[in-house]
Amino acid sequence: MPGEALEIAARSLAISGTATLLSSTWSIVLAYMLARSPRASRLLVPFLEALVGIPTVLVGLLLYLLLSSQGPLGMFRLLYTPKAIVVGQAILITPLITSVAYRVLTHSWSMYGELALALGAAERQAARLVFSESLPGLAAAVVMGFSRAFGELGVALMVGGNIRGYTRVITTAIALEVSRGEFGLALSLGAMLVAILVLVSLTLRFLGRLRER
Repeated sequence: MPGEALEIAARSLAISGTATLLSSTWSIVLAYMLARSPRASRLLVPFLEALVGIPTVLVGLLLYLLLSSQGPLGMFRLLYTPKAIVVGQAILITPLITSVAYRVLTHSWSMYGELALALGAAERQAARLVFSESLPGLAAAVVMGFSRAFGELGVALMVGGNIRGYTRVITTAIALEVSRGEFGLALSLGAMLVAILVLVSLTLRFLGRLRER
């Protein structure tokens, strides 16, 4: 089981990491657009913040209906594949990354972006400055999104199917072992999950401190 546990952990990291990168590409861009559009942000930000707490099982159910053989996207045969989990997790964490990044970018724009424009900088130069000053906060938003994706169960179980050696991740493995009554193994997997999340967070902090030097 130790070898299989490492395989499951590696698969979990790959799936959740890919989902986080995918979600970050559009979430941070959307957050910047909202930070530059006060009228749109008043309408969309409360909606996004409300979606942060959406149950993962609901996202999994909606995605299952879309990807099933009878669904509109069934032709792509994505159900019960790692790609389905990646898509589901990316959708799940989009509101979280966007809402946190919006707060960070709004603060940076009011502090640096407006001043840069007032001093004659072009829009692109001001945006570059804002993103540079926002990097620690944006990195924190991405890590929060990764933690949410890495620790979720509903999406991975409903659209991944918990297939051994293919779509089984740490959370679905824990659920399986609990259903079997193997609580010791489930606790070991849970400890591995927490350790990975803590390690990722500490690594980010370390890199942030190196950047500040």
